[in-house]
Amino acid sequence: MSILIKDATLVNEGRRFHGSLLMEEDRISRIYTENEALPQADTTIEAEGAFLLPGIIDGHVHMREPGLTQKADMESETRAAAAGGVTSVLDMPNVNPLTTTCALLEERYRMAADKCHVNYGFFLGATNQNLEEIKQVDPTRVPGVKLFMGSSTGNMLVDKEEQLIGIFQYCPTLIMAHCEDTTRINACMKKAEMEYGLDPDVTHHAEIRDAEACYTSTHLAIEMARKTGAHLHVAHLTTARELTLFSPNDDHITAEACIAHLLYTDKDYARLGTRIKCNPSIKTEEDRKALRAALVDGRIRTIGTDHAPHLLSDKEGGCKKAASGMPMVQFSVPTMLELTDEGILSIERMVELMCHNPARLFRIRQRGFLREGYQADLTLVRRSSPWQVTPQIIQSKCGWSPREGDYLQWHVCSTWVNGQCVWDGKQIHRDIHGLPLQFR
Repeated sequence: MSILIKDATLVNEGRRFHGSLLMEEDRISRIYTENEALPQADTTIEAEGAFLLPGIIDGHVHMREPGLTQKADMESETRAAAAGGVTSVLDMPNVNPLTTTCALLEERYRMAADKCHVNYGFFLGATNQNLEEIKQVDPTRVPGVKLFMGSSTGNMLVDKEEQLIGIFQYCPTLIMAHCEDTTRINACMKKAEMEYGLDPDVTHHAEIRDAEACYTSTHLAIEMARKTGAHLHVAHLTTARELTLFSPNDDHITAEACIAHLLYTDKDYARLGTRIKCNPSIKTEEDRKALRAALVDGRIRTIGTDHAPHLLSDKEGGCKKAASGMPMVQFSVPTMLELTDEGILSIERMVELMCHNPARLFRIRQRGFLREGYQADLTLVRRSSPWQVTPQIIQSKCGWSPREGDYLQWHVCSTWVNGQCVWDGKQIHRDIHGLPLQFR
């Protein structure tokens, strides 16, 4: 089976150009520039005016399966990913049971085989007790080890110094760290409770999980990585001050920015309430400005979503009671393309942050680029008439989005996973499933 995507604007490896791309079976067979003669194909897709990108890789999602499937599951959340142009997801270990042994890791891969509509990989989780499991992990089977360093909602807090040192010293693969200081957060919560009551309003969330809590923990993680030589990737940076700890284009100590922190500020709590409550918290306009600037100066290496579905009933309450996290994977690509329209970054840089760099950082084999011989994971997008985010189009099992009611102008026209069109712009083809990612 051959498919020719004809006359698109291809965006790849720092350039955009008018051309065409031929897929044969599950591979990119040939890329054609504008003046080259095109072959006959079984199917030809006219793509004039559209942008053809490498399939988006989201390195930070929570599919909630097993154990939390009332909120989300592998099928529903990869359906949302595909509808959003995302062709590969890397899933976090704070499910039930926690993915903290190699046996449970393999069980998750078996579970995903006939459920995920996009490609998938799973992190092993670190705890205060599982250093021996971490030492034994096969780096070709995981994108990394997830470390909740100082803060966790899933009983995965690693706060013993001896264990932390061991993880940084002996982990055979990348460490992806959530950095917030629990001691600082607890002190801020106690102060807020005295001032605002036992469940402070969500408008105080950034005061409780504040910039100091993030900086203290991130500083410690970087210090430990430098001492031990560990490969560290700090998840969801939120503050201008943390950014001072990172050097542009450092391959050994890197940082992720997430969509919510690039889109919202603490002023949006008044409008959106707990729908945008997440950890680390959304902070100030100055912090968002610094994060956006770091997208283009090399200090931010990847963009993820921290896609974390909850039922709306879980989001009731304030800083203490409402669950933290939001579904975002379906709308991450249109959201980032909006930022390219605003001049925050170029579409070439967006592709670097959402396709090329995740493939490099997590050592994903033969994906993340438009290259002949690579797996045919492709995202076709087009800017056209505005459309509104409504509950009816939301694919995530939780059924809501913080972007509800917003108008967007970028459309995900098609999503191909291993050469198969899983999203055609109108519906998911549910008989199509992704593959386990392979890591070098």
